[in-house]
Amino acid sequence: MSRNIPYLTLDPAIEKAIRADRAAGRASAYRTPDEAAIRREPNPHDEATLARPAFARDIEKILNVPAYNRYAGKTQVFSFVEDDDICRRGLHVQLVGRVARGIGELLGLNGNLIEAIALGHDVGHTPFGHAGERYLSKALHSRTGRYFNHNVHSVRVLDKLYRRNISLQTLDGVLCHNGEFACQTLNLGSISDFDALDSAVEACCQDESNIASLRPSTLEGCVVRVSDMIAYLGKDRQDALDRGVIDSLDIFESDYIGVANAQIINNLTVDIVNHSYGTDRISMSAEAFADIKRAKRQNYELIYDREGMTEDAGNRLEEMFDRLYERLFADLQSGDESSPLFRHHLAKLCAMSRSITAETYLAEDPHQVVVDYISSMTDNYFMALYEHLFPGEAADITSHSYCADL
Repeated sequence: MSRNIPYLTLDPAIEKAIRADRAAGRASAYRTPDEAAIRREPNPHDEATLARPAFARDIEKILNVPAYNRYAGKTQVFSFVEDDDICRRGLHVQLVGRVARGIGELLGLNGNLIEAIALGHDVGHTPFGHAGERYLSKALHSRTGRYFNHNVHSVRVLDKLYRRNISLQTLDGVLCHNGEFACQTLNLGSISDFDALDSAVEACCQDESNIASLRPSTLEGCVVRVSDMIAYLGKDRQDALDRGVIDSLDIFESDYIGVANAQIINNLTVDIVNHSYGTDRISMSAEAFADIKRAKRQNYELIYDREGMTEDAGNRLEEMFDRLYERLFADLQSGDESSPLFRHHLAKLCAMSRSITAETYLAEDPHQVVVDYISSMTDNYFMALYEHLFPGEAADITSHSYCADL
């Protein structure tokens, strides 16, 4: 069934219209113009120029945030695996950007805004992927009643911790990108100022079910949200195949989008453009929506539920998150300046944020400070710090090394 699915092509009438738009230099009527960019601070240095348009500035700001560097050391799917050929979170955000720009260019949208949202959407992610996200949220919630979610924390990283004066439109797209909530049609949200953004962030921290109702307030943000799913569905399957987690792509079923990465990207791109061109929403066909839901379900059953972890590493890792949280919180409460929370996290954050001081930051909720630190860690840093604080206690968790098969 899945092997005979064709590569879809654009509807001839829509392709003709897109070519005519390009020849005439016409953009979509629903494109977010650079002139619409809103920033929290009226900093003259951030004013757009011909050489550096508004949303291009956001791209450059995000690329130079220290948290961006750490993407390369954070799990996308497979943890405890030494393998330079599998996707880490740094490659994932680039793949999202590439898919999203492809769709956005066909629809006549703002490519710079799309790229900014795509590159920044996961900067608040934890080590060890969605498993780490769950463990950190559980540790936080059990102590405070609040929740941690990476899309919400990504806004905090860009807007509060490093304070790069990122535009409202980019931050909105980052907050509302959560592609775990598939929609056949994404209608625009209503975040139009920073007060609304701050309220949405706080509402999600208090009750994470509010995340399901988030909708990007620009078409560019909607494109990134759906592209997040497109980018990981097929790529994660390819990585699982290469790692031997699955034996063949033939185990997946599809009636419309295909089962391999290249076909999934092509067919969903074409379908979305065919159903979204010239409208104020991002839509896909009923056939594509049904297939993408099935594809996600199959990925969870065959890949994500394992998170690339071996044996009972997941249970051990949850214990480690909780114990590390407790230790760092105690260090903070006692003011132990020899703690890595002070010597690494606080010192580096104050040096790199440009505006945060130790005094003002330590006046914040101490649980939030601990969450900021743990979520910033790469996989290897988390393990090294745990070993430093609790020598020998994680010895039973080992990585599948480069030379394990030799």
